[in-house]
Amino acid sequence: MPKDKQVQQLQQIEEKVRRLLARHAEVQQRLVKAQEDIKLLEVQAQEREEQIKNFQNQENSVKIVNTIAGDTANSAELRLKLNEYIREIDKCIAYLQD
Repeated sequence: MPKDKQVQQLQQIEEKVRRLLARHAEVQQRLVKAQEDIKLLEVQAQEREEQIKNFQNQENSVKIVNTIAGDTANSAELRLKLNEYIREIDKCIAYLQD
């Protein structure tokens, strides 16, 4: 094989290697960017889940308050029960102080 042909083939191989390396670097950069995007999206998803939980807790609280406020008989019963518990606690405190 003539020397010129070998040199030409070697140059072609070197050029292909350069292109492959450049493409590899580009793909690596895109991969890093995609990984950063994934992390950001995971954080956003976690924040949204927390917001949903907070809204659900607020909704449950509102339902409980509406139930208590809406049913006056229950409300009176609840007040009586709370007063009874408070009296019991007062008795326990007094007993402990003796």
